[in-house]
Amino acid sequence: MNVVLPLILGIGLSAIGVVLPGLINMTAAKISLKEGRQRALIFALGATTVVFFQTYIAVSFAKYLYSRPDIIHFLEETGLIIFTLLTIYFLLFAKKKKRGKNKEIVKMKSRASNFFLGALLSVLNFFPIPYYVFISISLSSYKYFYFTNLFVFLFVIGVVAGSFGVFYLYIVSFKKFEHKTEFFMRNINYFLGGVTGFISILTLIKILRSQ
Repeated sequence: MNVVLPLILGIGLSAIGVVLPGLINMTAAKISLKEGRQRALIFALGATTVVFFQTYIAVSFAKYLYSRPDIIHFLEETGLIIFTLLTIYFLLFAKKKKRGKNKEIVKMKSRASNFFLGALLSVLNFFPIPYYVFISISLSSYKYFYFTNLFVFLFVIGVVAGSFGVFYLYIVSFKKFEHKTEFFMRNINYFLGGVTGFISILTLIKILRSQ
């Protein structure tokens, strides 16, 4: 088996999932600015520790679903409806966030609190589980993903590495692109709408081909 493929898939897909400004990467950047890079990296380590378990749970669940084609077909049809509605919402109805002062979530006092804050925010983020369930099932149908123990392990390691890599870029480079972050936050609905629209099209094509 090609051991490079699952690593590349994990790194690339995780980077796509977390590259836009969000709660975790923006908090990591703020900690870096206020408390130093080392404590921000500890925060990122806490977040990616949870990502490891979330991804492993997601892929394990996807492995079970993959053995049930009837369930997969139902989920694909349900997912198509959900992603289509999300696309319409993001592109047409979602209001842009008003500018305002950023509120601090928690004032960290120690390295341990930074680690557990990262873990807590990552636990509260449920996006990775359905994201990696959908991704792994979709890729397996095209023979790019295999539910073997080694492939799954390497994929999860790639996801952790990709997520930590994006957090690290925010930590060390936030000052350089801070002004661009406002642009992303003002237009994040359009970015999200584009992503969900793309997923909707891929899902529709897959459903049509399976009929």
